[in-house]
Amino acid sequence: MAVRQGGGDTRTPTSSAPEEQHGTRNRVARSILDHGPSTAAELAQRLELTQAAVRRHLDALVSEGVVEPREKRVYGSRGRGRPAKVFALTDRGRGAFDQAYDQLAVDAMRWIAQAAGGGEKGRAAVAAFARARVAAQAERYREELERAAPEDRARALAEALSKDGYAATARSAPAAGGEQLCQHHCPVAHAAEQFPQLCEAETEVFSRLLGTHVQRLATIAHGDGVCTTFIPGTVPGPTSKTTTASASTAGRNPA
Repeated sequence: MAVRQGGGDTRTPTSSAPEEQHGTRNRVARSILDHGPSTAAELAQRLELTQAAVRRHLDALVSEGVVEPREKRVYGSRGRGRPAKVFALTDRGRGAFDQAYDQLAVDAMRWIAQAAGGGEKGRAAVAAFARARVAAQAERYREELERAAPEDRARALAEALSKDGYAATARSAPAAGGEQLCQHHCPVAHAAEQFPQLCEAETEVFSRLLGTHVQRLATIAHGDGVCTTFIPGTVPGPTSKTTTASASTAGRNPA
């Protein structure tokens, strides 16, 4: 609608609708990043939008290659009926969030592997680098876990990880007899895809911090929407003993 100004001039105010749509679309993508693969209903509830509005934004994000629909993964027994459809970020979608230095990490680790002579020596050198990388990180986390009660240590670890950009949560998994630690974002997912030693070192750190064997169920680096780690029972707390995660479960999905 034209607005008449003094002097007989008429101007049409610029609509902010496209900017608002773009902003809301970014909120939808960010919510998926922070909470992992989500249904339209879950997104609508978190963002206080109608499901119809959320679906329009999801359709646009799918067409842009930012998100993709998937069948919802169910842990434990599955009820009757068709599984709900969830929407997860694609590699392109994750790339829009803080992964600007991911390629630098890949190049650096490739150089380390080559400098060590390649082959088994190269893999061992990358693994040593990965363990050294998480050592300082683990010590920061240890302080927070030591202040938490045993039943709250998985949550404390999730909060510590979130401060480092992993958008982590901890939830009870009573059917499996433990808890699940979920990392909805991985700042080095592209690097971890090529160098699983990063995931293996991280899993070892979780075991050491929690003082119990943990099992990596899924990783973003291997195509899952969330990095999921199972923590059995009530964790006793940080220990100085290094617990090496099983090669069959650390950093990848078990068969």
